[in-house]
Amino acid sequence: MGEPEREALAERWCEKVTLELRNTGGSAVRSGTVTFGTHIIGALGVDWGTVESTEALPVPIAPGAREERAWTVCVDAWRVPLGMHVETRDVSVEWS
Repeated sequence: MGEPEREALAERWCEKVTLELRNTGGSAVRSGTVTFGTHIIGALGVDWGTVESTEALPVPIAPGAREERAWTVCVDAWRVPLGMHVETRDVSVEWS
């Protein structure tokens, strides 16, 4: 997995997260999930909390393949009052 790239969207409670997935194994990835830890950041930079969300991996991923995928990651709008925003800082992948 490469470093996640974040892009702010028009809604302050959403952002686009792009991730490079690399299968360095000898067999295809047939299932898996990606988990996003989205932090709610206040106007002064204070981290008010983290909301996790999970999405399915785009499978299959062939042996030796490299794919780039983007997800729109959102939290409930009420969690992000005016002046605050989200940052998806934690990303993990589990595959099989």
